[in-house]
Amino acid sequence: MKPIPLLVVLLTAGGSAGIAAAASQDSPGTPSWQLSLRNDTARDYPYTRFTLAGKFVNTDGAAAPSMIVDCDTDRASHPLTGRVLSASVSAGAALKIIYVEPLEIHGTSYFPKVAVRYRTDGAPEERQDWPAGPDKLSAVIPNESLARILRARSIAIIAEDNRGAPVTMRFDLPNSTSVREGCDVK
Repeated sequence: MKPIPLLVVLLTAGGSAGIAAAASQDSPGTPSWQLSLRNDTARDYPYTRFTLAGKFVNTDGAAAPSMIVDCDTDRASHPLTGRVLSASVSAGAALKIIYVEPLEIHGTSYFPKVAVRYRTDGAPEERQDWPAGPDKLSAVIPNESLARILRARSIAIIAEDNRGAPVTMRFDLPNSTSVREGCDVK
């Protein structure tokens, strides 16, 4: 029988204890921004993704909606510095797409939009047309709206699914300082 080096045993035990301790710090009911470092393989471009899970108010049994903020990553500096590449809210179901006519038409160009109403904390409800995501399951959050959203403690977003039924999503935003600073959101 071959002896197992003590260093391997200590690293394995210490690593699993560290994972268990980190997992126990976040309670399942507490929302938190999840950070992941990603790479766009087509362009060999690294970026940082922040993801926050939300919940549906009027839908039972559906997968949780998510808010996703992607930021560029400067290779020469800290990986959490940069600017917003994109921000979106994903409903996980087909959203109703409206086509908005541009001011000047060249060919048959219409912009796919998602009619959204949202309310942050106690502020009045705002109505906007956000660009539809490429998958038609999400809506792209404009930078001005993202700045307001990241300063809030909670947000309710209402859109319509492809049948016209309202889809109400709620996000309890934890401290978003890391997202605001990492993505340079003013």
